[in-house]
Amino acid sequence: MPKGDPNVVLIANPGADLYGSDRMVLETVRALVGAGRRVVVTVPTSGPLVPLLDDAGAGVVGCSPPIVRKGLLSPRGLISLFVTAVRSIGPGLSLIRRVDPGAVIVNTITPPLWIALARWSRRLTVCHVHEGEGSVSGILRRALYLPLVFTHRVIANGDFTRRVLAEAAPRVRARTVVVHNAVPGPLAVVPPRTELTAPTRLLYVGRLSHRKGVHVAVDALGILVDDHRDVRLDVVGAVFPGNEAYLEELHAQIERRGLGDRVSFLGFKSSVWDDLARADISVITSLVDETFGNTSVEAALAARPAVVSRVGGLPEAVSASQSATLVAPGDAAELAASIAAKIDDWPAQARLALSDSSAVAEAFSTARYSAGIQAALRG
Repeated sequence: MPKGDPNVVLIANPGADLYGSDRMVLETVRALVGAGRRVVVTVPTSGPLVPLLDDAGAGVVGCSPPIVRKGLLSPRGLISLFVTAVRSIGPGLSLIRRVDPGAVIVNTITPPLWIALARWSRRLTVCHVHEGEGSVSGILRRALYLPLVFTHRVIANGDFTRRVLAEAAPRVRARTVVVHNAVPGPLAVVPPRTELTAPTRLLYVGRLSHRKGVHVAVDALGILVDDHRDVRLDVVGAVFPGNEAYLEELHAQIERRGLGDRVSFLGFKSSVWDDLARADISVITSLVDETFGNTSVEAALAARPAVVSRVGGLPEAVSASQSATLVAPGDAAELAASIAAKIDDWPAQARLALSDSSAVAEAFSTARYSAGIQAALRG
């Protein structure tokens, strides 16, 4: 029998940023605190998520277990991972004993040590999976999801993620439930422009990395400019530590294409609603499996048409949006053509996007998310 106080939940989060999985931790805290539970969140470092967790009613505690990243999948990296894991066992077990939670929610599969520590401490062990790595090799995928075998329950953020899990770890299929992300909308929807006078403003929101395909958006921008379209691209987001070379590649690409005056890097922002309000069309350019895609939902909530890669769970995320167009990942020409089609059909696209904002708000509401999380912890 699991032990601990059933009214206390410990959430282990691998970071303190405000990207998709971090925002879902915040929604989970709000759901659990709203239901009368005491929630403690452990994070390895400080960051913009921490004050929001405080405001939501959670206690925040620092703890630095090993985080599995692709950069550590080398002999030297694995040794470092092992050493960090050994050093983290004592502090992790001490934290669990001190908080005495009835349930431990491990957010994402990247801090697997927390799964082991929670099970070792005989707590209800739940992993909230946001990664559906369907494109990696079968052996690596099975290794990635192996820790889930030791959970009592798995929460998947979408049907795509659940399918990937079922293929890689069949033993967890029966204990996996789907809870779609909650994506809160803006306080007020700013309608899209009724007349699309030049320049047309494109917007990319998300991490800056090769797998997110920001360079494809830049290539599409170049194609549109070559076609005498007056367009601009705003980029909201930042590279993760250690990937600064990708940002340098983007700047070099922009320089080669002569697009320096048409691309603006706005950095990471905790809220994107002002940028979406200024934008006309959102672009989501992921090249590999994206399990859900909050940014595509945010575009619909803000009443902005979007052009979205047909990959992973992105089609699932835009299934309630009539103004979203799916394109082949990595195809800059198709991306550019779809953007041009939206520009040429603007009044109709603007009407569809405005209609989407209410339909998508219902589909991915915080009330539905809260009910799903509560149900996952109950049975």
